[in-house]
Amino acid sequence: MAAIKHKAQRVGVFIDTQNLYHSAKNLFRARVNFGAVLKEAVAGRILVHAAAYVVTTESGEEKAFFDALTKIGIETKTKDLQVFYGGAKKADWDVGMAIDAVKFAPKLDAIVLATGDGDFVPAVHYLQSLGVQVEVISFGKSASGKLREACDDFIDMGEAPKNYLLTSSRSAYLPSFIAGTNPEQPEPPEEGDADSDDDAPMVVGADSEGK
Repeated sequence: MAAIKHKAQRVGVFIDTQNLYHSAKNLFRARVNFGAVLKEAVAGRILVHAAAYVVTTESGEEKAFFDALTKIGIETKTKDLQVFYGGAKKADWDVGMAIDAVKFAPKLDAIVLATGDGDFVPAVHYLQSLGVQVEVISFGKSASGKLREACDDFIDMGEAPKNYLLTSSRSAYLPSFIAGTNPEQPEPPEEGDADSDDDAPMVVGADSEGK
Protein backbone atom coordinates (compact mmCIF):
# COMPACT_ATOMS: atom_id res chain seq x y z
CA MET A 1 0.00 0.00 0.00
CA ALA A 2 1.35 3.39 -0.98
CA ALA A 3 1.90 5.80 1.87
CA ILE A 4 -0.16 8.96 2.07
CA LYS A 5 1.59 12.03 3.45
CA HIS A 6 0.00 15.40 4.15
CA LYS A 7 0.76 18.36 6.40
CA ALA A 8 -2.04 17.61 8.86
CA GLN A 9 -0.66 14.18 9.78
CA ARG A 10 0.59 13.68 13.31
CA VAL A 11 3.96 11.94 13.21
CA GLY A 12 6.15 10.10 15.69
CA VAL A 13 9.78 9.26 14.92
CA PHE A 14 11.61 6.47 16.73
CA ILE A 15 15.36 6.23 16.07
CA ASP A 16 17.41 3.06 16.48
CA THR A 17 20.64 4.99 17.05
CA GLN A 18 23.05 2.06 17.05
CA ASN A 19 21.57 0.55 13.90
CA LEU A 20 22.00 3.78 11.93
CA TYR A 21 25.43 4.38 13.40
CA HIS A 22 26.81 1.00 12.40
CA SER A 23 25.24 1.20 8.94
CA ALA A 24 26.75 4.62 8.22
CA LYS A 25 30.11 3.62 9.68
CA ASN A 26 30.44 0.40 7.72
CA LEU A 27 28.89 1.54 4.43
CA PHE A 28 30.31 5.06 4.21
CA ARG A 29 32.89 5.45 6.99
CA ALA A 30 30.85 8.43 8.13
CA ARG A 31 28.57 9.61 10.93
CA VAL A 32 24.85 10.18 10.84
CA ASN A 33 23.34 13.67 10.72
CA PHE A 34 20.34 13.00 12.94
CA GLY A 35 18.91 16.45 12.31
CA ALA A 36 18.69 15.63 8.60
CA VAL A 37 17.18 12.23 9.34
CA LEU A 38 14.50 13.81 11.51
CA LYS A 39 13.67 16.44 8.93
CA GLU A 40 13.29 13.83 6.17
CA ALA A 41 11.18 11.58 8.40
CA VAL A 42 8.77 14.33 9.39
CA ALA A 43 8.49 15.65 5.82
CA GLY A 44 6.73 18.87 6.75
CA ARG A 45 4.09 17.19 8.91
CA ILE A 46 3.23 17.72 12.59
CA LEU A 47 5.87 16.18 14.83
CA VAL A 48 4.26 14.93 18.03
CA HIS A 49 7.20 12.96 19.42
CA ALA A 50 10.75 12.03 18.45
CA ALA A 51 13.01 9.74 20.44
CA ALA A 52 16.46 8.24 19.96
CA TYR A 53 17.44 5.05 21.78
CA VAL A 54 21.02 5.03 23.02
CA VAL A 55 23.26 2.93 25.25
CA THR A 56 25.26 4.70 27.95
CA THR A 57 28.68 3.89 29.37
CA GLU A 58 30.37 4.63 32.68
CA SER A 59 32.57 7.28 31.08
CA GLY A 60 29.57 9.52 30.37
CA GLU A 61 31.13 10.67 27.08
CA GLU A 62 27.76 10.49 25.36
CA LYS A 63 26.43 13.59 27.17
CA ALA A 64 27.40 15.94 24.33
CA PHE A 65 25.51 13.72 21.91
CA PHE A 66 22.41 13.77 24.11
CA ASP A 67 22.58 17.56 24.32
CA ALA A 68 22.80 17.82 20.52
CA LEU A 69 19.73 15.60 20.08
CA THR A 70 17.75 17.54 22.67
CA LYS A 71 18.58 20.78 20.88
CA ILE A 72 16.84 19.58 17.72
CA GLY A 73 13.81 18.22 19.56
CA ILE A 74 14.74 14.55 19.98
CA GLU A 75 14.26 12.91 23.37
CA THR A 76 17.03 10.49 24.34
CA LYS A 77 16.10 7.17 25.90
CA THR A 78 19.05 5.45 27.54
CA LYS A 79 20.06 2.15 29.06
CA ASP A 80 23.39 0.95 30.39
CA LEU A 81 25.75 -1.16 28.29
CA GLN A 82 25.86 -4.69 29.68
CA VAL A 83 29.32 -6.26 29.85
CA PHE A 84 29.39 -9.99 30.55
CA TYR A 85 32.11 -12.25 31.87
CA GLY A 86 34.68 -12.77 29.14
CA GLY A 87 34.16 -9.31 27.66
CA ALA A 88 30.96 -9.93 25.70
CA LYS A 89 28.77 -6.85 25.42
CA LYS A 90 25.05 -6.43 24.89
CA ALA A 91 23.10 -3.32 24.05
CA ASP A 92 19.61 -3.87 22.71
CA TRP A 93 16.75 -1.35 22.61
CA ASP A 94 14.49 -3.19 20.14
CA VAL A 95 11.75 -4.14 22.59
CA GLY A 96 11.70 -0.76 24.35
CA MET A 97 11.53 1.16 21.08
CA ALA A 98 8.69 -1.04 19.79
CA ILE A 99 6.72 -0.65 23.02
CA ASP A 100 7.08 3.14 22.91
CA ALA A 101 5.82 3.20 19.32
CA VAL A 102 2.75 1.20 20.36
CA LYS A 103 2.13 3.53 23.33
CA PHE A 104 2.14 6.59 21.10
CA ALA A 105 0.13 5.00 18.27
CA PRO A 106 -3.30 6.28 19.44
CA LYS A 107 -2.04 9.87 19.15
CA LEU A 108 -0.39 9.44 15.75
CA ASP A 109 -1.38 9.08 12.11
CA ALA A 110 2.06 7.93 11.01
CA ILE A 111 5.03 6.35 12.75
CA VAL A 112 8.51 6.52 11.29
CA LEU A 113 11.02 3.91 12.41
CA ALA A 114 14.61 4.93 11.74
CA THR A 115 16.14 1.49 11.55
CA GLY A 116 16.95 -1.32 9.18
CA ASP A 117 16.52 -4.09 11.73
CA GLY A 118 14.23 -6.91 10.63
CA ASP A 119 13.29 -7.60 14.25
CA PHE A 120 10.82 -4.72 13.95
CA VAL A 121 8.65 -6.49 11.35
CA PRO A 122 6.14 -7.82 13.94
CA ALA A 123 5.88 -4.33 15.45
CA VAL A 124 5.21 -2.87 12.00
CA HIS A 125 2.37 -5.31 11.39
CA TYR A 126 0.85 -4.64 14.81
CA LEU A 127 1.01 -0.87 14.39
CA GLN A 128 -0.64 -1.19 10.98
CA SER A 129 -3.42 -3.25 12.56
CA LEU A 130 -4.07 -0.25 14.83
CA GLY A 131 -4.63 1.90 11.76
CA VAL A 132 -1.28 3.70 11.87
CA GLN A 133 0.78 4.27 8.74
CA VAL A 134 4.28 2.88 9.31
CA GLU A 135 7.24 4.31 7.44
CA VAL A 136 10.89 3.29 7.68
CA ILE A 137 13.97 5.38 6.99
CA SER A 138 17.33 3.63 6.78
CA PHE A 139 20.22 2.72 4.49
CA GLY A 140 18.89 0.29 1.90
CA LYS A 141 22.04 -1.83 1.59
CA SER A 142 21.98 -2.81 5.25
CA ALA A 143 18.21 -2.85 5.79
CA SER A 144 16.20 -6.03 6.16
CA GLY A 145 14.29 -6.94 3.01
CA LYS A 146 11.36 -8.16 5.10
CA LEU A 147 11.21 -4.83 6.90
CA ARG A 148 11.16 -2.97 3.59
CA GLU A 149 8.30 -5.15 2.38
CA ALA A 150 6.29 -4.79 5.58
CA CYS A 151 6.30 -1.00 5.92
CA ASP A 152 4.02 1.39 4.02
CA ASP A 153 6.94 3.49 2.80
CA PHE A 154 10.70 3.01 2.80
CA ILE A 155 13.08 5.96 2.56
CA ASP A 156 16.52 4.80 1.42
CA MET A 157 19.10 7.24 2.71
CA GLY A 158 21.69 5.32 0.74
CA GLU A 159 20.35 6.83 -2.47
CA ALA A 160 21.59 10.26 -1.41
CA PRO A 161 23.97 9.60 1.50
CA LYS A 162 25.50 13.09 1.50
CA ASN A 163 22.13 14.44 2.64
CA TYR A 164 22.21 12.37 5.83
CA LEU A 165 25.88 12.05 6.76
CA LEU A 166 28.41 14.27 8.50
CA THR A 167 31.68 14.73 6.67
CA SER A 168 33.25 17.04 9.25
CA SER A 169 35.15 15.61 12.20
CA ARG A 170 33.52 18.22 14.41
CA SER A 171 30.51 16.36 15.75
CA ALA A 172 28.78 15.71 19.04
CA TYR A 173 28.37 12.09 18.01
CA LEU A 174 31.06 10.17 19.89
CA PRO A 175 31.41 6.74 18.25
CA SER A 176 33.26 4.97 21.04
CA PHE A 177 30.22 4.81 23.29
CA ILE A 178 28.00 3.07 20.76
CA ALA A 179 27.83 -0.52 21.99
CA GLY A 180 31.36 -0.06 23.31
CA THR A 181 32.89 -0.47 19.85
CA ASN A 182 36.27 0.81 18.75
CA PRO A 183 35.77 3.46 16.06
CA GLU A 184 38.89 2.26 14.26
CA GLN A 185 37.57 -1.30 14.11
CA PRO A 186 33.81 -1.13 13.49
CA GLU A 187 31.79 -4.30 13.83
CA PRO A 188 30.58 -5.74 10.52
CA PRO A 189 26.85 -5.04 10.15
CA GLU A 190 24.37 -7.85 10.46
CA GLU A 191 21.57 -7.97 7.94
CA GLY A 192 19.11 -5.28 8.84
CA ASP A 193 21.48 -3.77 11.39
CA ALA A 194 23.81 -1.88 10.52
CA ASP A 195 24.01 17.34 14.92
CA SER A 196 22.04 19.56 14.58
CA ASP A 197 19.90 21.04 11.78
CA ASP A 198 18.58 24.57 11.96
CA ASP A 199 15.49 23.57 9.98
CA ALA A 200 14.64 20.53 12.08
CA PRO A 201 11.03 20.55 13.35
CA MET A 202 10.19 21.08 16.98
CA VAL A 203 8.34 18.55 19.11
CA VAL A 204 4.76 19.36 20.03
CA GLY A 205 1.98 17.61 21.86
CA ALA A 206 2.58 14.34 23.70
CA ASP A 207 4.87 13.83 26.65
CA SER A 208 7.48 11.11 27.06
CA GLU A 209 4.94 8.57 28.31
CA GLY A 210 2.71 8.96 25.29
CA LYS A 211 -0.15 10.50 27.23
